[in-house]
Amino acid sequence: MLKEKLKTIPHLPGSYQMRNINNTVIYVGKAKDLYKRVNSYFKGNVTGKTAKMVSEVVDFTYITTSTEQEAFILEINLIKQYDPKYNILLKDDKSYPYIEYISKPYPRVKVSRYLSVKKKDKKMLFGPYPNAYAARKIVNLINRLYPLKKCEGMPKNVCLYYHIGECLGFCEKHVDKDKLNKMEDDILEFLRGNDKILIDKLVGKINMYSNSLNFENALELKKELDYIKIVLDKQKVELHDYVNRDVIGYYFDEGIVSVEVLFVRNGKIVGGNNDKFYLMSDLSDEVTSYILKFYERHEIPKELLVLNLDSDKMNIVSELLALKVVMPVKGIKKKLADMAYNNAKEQYDKEIRLIYNNAKIALEQELEIIRNDEKRSIIANDELRKLVGLEVLDRIESYDNSNLFGTYAVSGMVVFKNGKPSKKDYRKYKVSVDMNDDYNTMKEIIYRRFYRGLVEKTQMPDLILVDGGITQIGACKSVLDELHLNIKVCGLRKDDHHRTNELVDGDTLKVYDIPKGSDIFHYLTRMQDEVHRVAISYHRKLRSKAQTKSILDDIEGVGPKRKKDLLKAFGGIAKLKEASVEDLAKVVPEAVAKNVYLTLHEEIEDK
Repeated sequence: MLKEKLKTIPHLPGSYQMRNINNTVIYVGKAKDLYKRVNSYFKGNVTGKTAKMVSEVVDFTYITTSTEQEAFILEINLIKQYDPKYNILLKDDKSYPYIEYISKPYPRVKVSRYLSVKKKDKKMLFGPYPNAYAARKIVNLINRLYPLKKCEGMPKNVCLYYHIGECLGFCEKHVDKDKLNKMEDDILEFLRGNDKILIDKLVGKINMYSNSLNFENALELKKELDYIKIVLDKQKVELHDYVNRDVIGYYFDEGIVSVEVLFVRNGKIVGGNNDKFYLMSDLSDEVTSYILKFYERHEIPKELLVLNLDSDKMNIVSELLALKVVMPVKGIKKKLADMAYNNAKEQYDKEIRLIYNNAKIALEQELEIIRNDEKRSIIANDELRKLVGLEVLDRIESYDNSNLFGTYAVSGMVVFKNGKPSKKDYRKYKVSVDMNDDYNTMKEIIYRRFYRGLVEKTQMPDLILVDGGITQIGACKSVLDELHLNIKVCGLRKDDHHRTNELVDGDTLKVYDIPKGSDIFHYLTRMQDEVHRVAISYHRKLRSKAQTKSILDDIEGVGPKRKKDLLKAFGGIAKLKEASVEDLAKVVPEAVAKNVYLTLHEEIEDK
């Protein structure tokens, strides 16, 4: 269904919506050519996060538009509507803080968020600032240095601030217009970027406090001065046209896009923003979508500097955001754009380093667990050697049987050398006895292993562990005696809950309790679990193979190749049964065709 639907997509611009099994939209994209873009997801060359998204897709819908520009607008609106889990998610919904100067009904400054400010007032908006704390510190400092209204509401009489000279007395309208205008000019000049005005005033006030021996207030203001100098410190790159502009740089590698936005206000860099997201479609499209979405919650500057963006995408951004988009090639603007790119790359590298370090730590922890397990196993191996009275315990062979009501009987053998599993020495045996008989199964397997070992002169174990008690031990020792081999045999017995709890010495039949939680308990359990896993997996493999065996396997003249040719030509056993000898003879020789026909129709009669 999906394959056929892909063929019907038009070669038009628009937005597409990928849907999962619950018909939930998991990704919204846009394209200049819907047919090419949507089909590209299903050509088998997608990787990473995109591949994961595609694996969940069971259907898609699309909406065509007249232009690519309209497709971007539609995509943004649909992302808002559906909130798809695989779309660009900006790291938070916060807007950066600004300082707002309000002139009426009385002058004051406050920290504002861009989205809460009315359009007509935006000319009195300054920032954004790197963080809210810095913005508040500046507002507090302006209030301390200039006689602005400090109190809430409008009191009946002038307050303390008026009497100490920190308010012009707006409540009684005792305002000196010249002083007010000079104060507003200074504050606005400072907020536009002239730091010297505020710093000089602050230094003057510190000197005043010092001269009057008010060292406590002087020290407090000195700390304010030190902080403000850090906040207002000039950047390495400074433009003198005082145009509010943002600079966007992006870096892409390994399916991850890092985008850095630098805020340039009044000729200086005042802050930055970084986001990272997985690339799900065309890089230029994704960056364009990011820019459009970013400015839904941030101030739109007069100019945007960006590197490596297609000219048609630049035009779309310019038209939709109503700003000038420039791709600088030289000079200070190019320096700014390169700075944004380098910051994007640094943030990407930081993310990758974090991922790498986390992976490295996880690996080290895993290796440490393995190393500790190995240490415990070596200690446990020596404890086991002492327990069963052996001088040397370099090689242990553990055996386990598996069958289902006497069918598909198998046995597994695992080898541990010096406390560690030796997987190259593992063996799996198909048992000839077709009955639920552990005794005879054990005899057969032990005989086959050690008779061949004697003939081929392979390494013999120091200890044999069998899954069971006296019966299994007896079967094993009878074969060893027959072959004149003197090898220690022990049995592992389980409790009523099928957990190993006893070790039986094959020579003395002495039973050793194995304390749960001890190193030797974990060691024996590990070996028992491993051999059980090997035997069970082989047993399941044989059962699965038997269940998938075809009736064609028993027909004379039909080998693997002819079987494959017949099934390919007719599409399955059901169609083969409907075929005549003449039809079959078109694929295989006539004699073989007759055998196939007779066998298949004999089966029908039997049924």
